[in-house]
Amino acid sequence: MSRKIITITRQYGSGGREIGEQLAQKLGIEFYDNKLLDLAAENSGIHKNHFRDNDEKRTNSFLYLLSTTYGQGGIPFDDTLFFAQLNTIQKIASEQDCVIIGRCADYALRDFTGVINLFVSAPFECRVKRAIEVYGIEEKHAENYVKRIDKQRTSYYNYYTDKRWGQPQNYQLCLDSSVLGIDGSVKLAEDFIKMYYKD
Repeated sequence: MSRKIITITRQYGSGGREIGEQLAQKLGIEFYDNKLLDLAAENSGIHKNHFRDNDEKRTNSFLYLLSTTYGQGGIPFDDTLFFAQLNTIQKIASEQDCVIIGRCADYALRDFTGVINLFVSAPFECRVKRAIEVYGIEEKHAENYVKRIDKQRTSYYNYYTDKRWGQPQNYQLCLDSSVLGIDGSVKLAEDFIKMYYKD
């Protein structure tokens, strides 16, 4: 039987991280979000603050490109960070069952068999409300903040992969977390995963 490998791509404020964490607990498998960044730092020898500061971001401004730091072999530093994460994702998936949040994990594992890719979304107003109530974003800044994070994730994904972020054909299951709530979304995803991996 193949490993249980689940990747979760999520809109900001959709609860995708919480869904992934609960899902991993119910399935009894490892959960990777920020822990992935720490492992990538450990494996690459690059300080973990660089991974956290540049997490799922791609800077495309002309001034940045002129002043960007280049790593070994003349590769831009943010590309070095991406490939360090990609290698870590592949290493994790080759060794254990897991749920991995974001970081283009679906793309990193495109050649692995039996991977389930989930996309978690919710209506914009629901995500703004969650940003305020759960993540503590100031109400006056919440709408722009949600838009900015989604834009960063979209740009990052579209730059580093040959796919388009959020397109349903990239995923085995797309969930609107506002319909069933967090618990209901976890249950639906769990049922789907158990059917998918059934012997």
